[in-house]
Amino acid sequence: MGQKYKSIGVLTSGGDAPGMNACIRAVVRSASAMNIKVWGVEGGFTGLIRGKYKEMGNRDVGNILQRGGTILQTARCEEFRAPAGRREALREMNNAGMEALVVIGGDGSLNGAQKLAELGVPVVGVPASIDNDIYGTDMAIGVDTALNTIVDAIDKLRDTASSHTRAFLVETMGHASGYLAIQAGIVTGAEMVLVPEVATSVEDVAARVEEAYRRGKAHCIIVVAEGFSPPTNELAEAIDKLDHGFTTRVSILGHIQRGGSPTAFDRMLASRFGMKAVEFLVDGKLNMMTALRGREIVPVPIADVVSNARPVAEEYIEMARVLSL
Repeated sequence: MGQKYKSIGVLTSGGDAPGMNACIRAVVRSASAMNIKVWGVEGGFTGLIRGKYKEMGNRDVGNILQRGGTILQTARCEEFRAPAGRREALREMNNAGMEALVVIGGDGSLNGAQKLAELGVPVVGVPASIDNDIYGTDMAIGVDTALNTIVDAIDKLRDTASSHTRAFLVETMGHASGYLAIQAGIVTGAEMVLVPEVATSVEDVAARVEEAYRRGKAHCIIVVAEGFSPPTNELAEAIDKLDHGFTTRVSILGHIQRGGSPTAFDRMLASRFGMKAVEFLVDGKLNMMTALRGREIVPVPIADVVSNARPVAEEYIEMARVLSL
């Protein structure tokens, strides 16, 4: 059964992802088209607790579609983890007349949304995480842009690696998930990909580097997810002690992967998610996350999302192994 809201809120939380602004824009304009007031919550769940809300209309979200980051800003909030913090957030929402909330973010943000749902707040979550580690959706906001940033960096590193006959260990983000590293390794033709999901010894890495040298390659590119053990710099030192022919260098891409103008894919996905989030609220599909399944946007219970993990597909792990030979 549908629900008519007078006002809803929207916030971004956790790590930023390119496309968040496009999603905020879609939420605001979709709600405005239904004569629903939108409160933008500044600073994630911290702003929710502090009552840092600003009314947003169509003009407030003009010229943000192409911008990376989030105009609402984001933060991690330890205070919200405690029941007292969540009760304070609910109090501030009630004081503002905020009747429902759209939460844009990753796994931690969706866990926060679930806690609010348990307090009776109508919520819809939107997956935004460059790691693409959120259960229930084929893709999250920001993944495509981050991957393209990594690919561009590796293509450039290959040029200098070939010029100096070097092996490069290129570290991508992915503390618990090797999705970005696997995808980047496949599409850039890396000689090896190292991810936390697959244990690989220093000796195996050194052997792959030596093999590339023996085959006459001018370079060797190894993509390493940040969650791989041992850490990238320690790994480089260890394999440099072994005679493999190449000089080894490390390039840690870091937070550059989070920034930049979102790709067309991310702008479209974020816009679709934002419109569907408002639609789900109005249609009474509450405590759901917008999820991309094939070409469709479907509702998935947030409780299911936060209680399950999304592993890297074995197919991609095998592709990376076979195509790097």
